[in-house]
Amino acid sequence: MRTIATEEAFQTKAFRTDEADRVARGIGTPRFDILDAYMGWSSGAFMEVLGDLGAGRLADMDRWGIDMQVLGHTNMQMIGLDEEQERVLVTEANNELAEVIRAHPDRFAGWAVLPMRDPVAAIHELQRVVRTPGICGVMVNGAAQTGGVFLDDARYRPLLRAAAENQIPIYIHPGFPPPAVNAAYHEGFSPAVTLSLMSSGWSWHAETGLHALRLMLAGVFDELPDLQIVIGHMGEMMPFMLGRMEMWFPRQTTGLDRTIGDYFRENFYITTSGFFDPAPLQCALSTIGADRILFAVDYPYSRNEEARAFLDHLGIARSDLEKITHRNAERLLKLG
Repeated sequence: MRTIATEEAFQTKAFRTDEADRVARGIGTPRFDILDAYMGWSSGAFMEVLGDLGAGRLADMDRWGIDMQVLGHTNMQMIGLDEEQERVLVTEANNELAEVIRAHPDRFAGWAVLPMRDPVAAIHELQRVVRTPGICGVMVNGAAQTGGVFLDDARYRPLLRAAAENQIPIYIHPGFPPPAVNAAYHEGFSPAVTLSLMSSGWSWHAETGLHALRLMLAGVFDELPDLQIVIGHMGEMMPFMLGRMEMWFPRQTTGLDRTIGDYFRENFYITTSGFFDPAPLQCALSTIGADRILFAVDYPYSRNEEARAFLDHLGIARSDLEKITHRNAERLLKLG
């Protein structure tokens, strides 16, 4: 059975060099030493794995039966950069991604990144990359990449319209929260606990779910009914909260054309990235359905080995498993 993993991280050489410089100057986000320890790797190994888009990555994919990875540039938040520096790094990242896809077109596809603090430049880059073979969508790293502004803001409506018109799905990936949020919500613990609390242990998922809900409540999908949004990590808490949201956001309150559940099932896909527990998947199957779930590992933040074991022991209908492992991705991302 073909297996396509749809949220797999990488980082370009240019960005790794730039980020290391910003961390050294105290304006970046140092976290990879903690990830090295979490994964049981030697210091610096995680950065090497992120940058490996050749033999090492392919060997691990082969070992665990991952036929294709859809690559997304990790941590594309541009902390401490001006808009021109951001545009340059984004272009370099997308060009490097295109080169990797050209070298291995049957193994890699990709989510392009955009210079989100300049909405006009973001549209221009989207229009440029959609013509690149293997680029099947764009990834936005949360409100952190936009300077604290969510995509429902009016300045991003032309970008969303361009994505809808070009049938380009947008993957909203979590990003680190602004300093004021960290101070209010996450401080008072050890550095390792604070890092997990502000990111993959809790707040990333809460913020991305909020981001998705705001797009619904702002009427984005009434205006752009063809727009497709992808969110990871088994739906960023949305499947579990769906009934509650429908209770407290009825149409008579929102003034929207459809219900929250309608938008979720018709304008969103979710991925399994980093979630290898059958209980959240069952919740997702009962709310958004198998037609809207994409398999993902979140490599190298999660292991291909874990994801393979998860797939092999799901015990769901083969037709649903095929949708999740490849058919939905082939349809949405045109990866047939």
